[in-house]
Amino acid sequence: MVTAVSSPAVAAKPHSSILPGQARLASIDILRGLVMVIMALDHTRDFLTSVRTPPEDMAHTYGALFFTRFITHYCAPVFAFLAGTGAFLSTRRGKSIGQLSQFFLTRGLWLVLLELTLVDFAWGFVPWAQGGVIWILGWSMVLMALIVRLPMRWIAALSLGMIAMHNLLDSINPNAFGKLYWVWILLHSPGRIAITPHFFFSVRYALVPWVGVMAAGFAFGSLLSRPDRHQWILATGFSATLLFFVLRSLNLYGNGIAGLPFGYPRSAGPWTVQPSFSLTLISFFNVLKYPPALDYLLITLGPALTLLGFLDRARAERGLSRILLVFGRVPLFYYVLHLYLINALARLTSLAFHQPVWHGTVIADFAQRPLGYGHSLPFVYAMWLLVVALLYLPCRWFMELKSRHRDWTWLSYL
Repeated sequence: MVTAVSSPAVAAKPHSSILPGQARLASIDILRGLVMVIMALDHTRDFLTSVRTPPEDMAHTYGALFFTRFITHYCAPVFAFLAGTGAFLSTRRGKSIGQLSQFFLTRGLWLVLLELTLVDFAWGFVPWAQGGVIWILGWSMVLMALIVRLPMRWIAALSLGMIAMHNLLDSINPNAFGKLYWVWILLHSPGRIAITPHFFFSVRYALVPWVGVMAAGFAFGSLLSRPDRHQWILATGFSATLLFFVLRSLNLYGNGIAGLPFGYPRSAGPWTVQPSFSLTLISFFNVLKYPPALDYLLITLGPALTLLGFLDRARAERGLSRILLVFGRVPLFYYVLHLYLINALARLTSLAFHQPVWHGTVIADFAQRPLGYGHSLPFVYAMWLLVVALLYLPCRWFMELKSRHRDWTWLSYL
């Protein structure tokens, strides 16, 4: 979703495959495109499912439902991480620190504006406001405009420290700050901020540790300049994945307790043995996304980086990798378009199957769905494939438009 910033510490000689003026790494775009496609599955399920409880609800979930949700956990962390990585790689293409920092600032504020307008409206076709993934990417970029001016070792220490230690803050309750409770909600503990007695701003993505994830991606970008980057990428991915299994097995720290306080089930704390093996497995992998716990970030970023290592030499000239690359080159365009498309398809299918059309403002508040609304999981998967197929040609058109008009600076904000 992003490409731009620099650091005084970025002085090492670039790897021959990332020389100024050369094409961007295909592997990063392929991975980003893959998580974009997976993200559409999660949102298709949000809009079309007949299930009236979240997949993380241990009392009502089952294997296929839970792991349909679990694989989509990879989207937001990879999004944020690769935003930082793409930013670092842009420093290899000749932009000054001032230019890149300014782009990060303006890009971030633009994303916040989009979240509060086009994106929020797409969820229900009615006015409402939430702090979603575009919101947090935007504010993270605003802070990154300052962070990238630090030495690289400081950026690495800051980002890894935030990711590893933020769960120590989970016990802090926003109400402890009195009238300033909203500050802590924005920073770390997702919840609702009362704007009027009848209108709330829902914060699902808090700043900490998302800005740390983006900063970690920026620091990770320096590894891509090494001649042995393939080994470093795989080692980083394997290490993070292994660390997840160690921490989760110990059951002592790493899955948070902050959670959403307004009815969303808290997939937090230790895992427990359940009546069946599948439920025990679900309990083990039931990691907290709001805010993203250490366990959540390890089991998402670890395998994602491992896959990035295997994709390192990909060319994406044809086939599936080419399709994913197209989506990965125009992520913001894809994101906004897919929300409107899925919402429209949900309403059309409701009419086609003589179901009530739901006009809810928060599509993920499953309990608000009218009786008789929604479809089975196989139908959700079929509609997901349709959504991805319908998005390909518009996304390819926009990718080619950007490629033909690199001098149109405003396109970089889309």
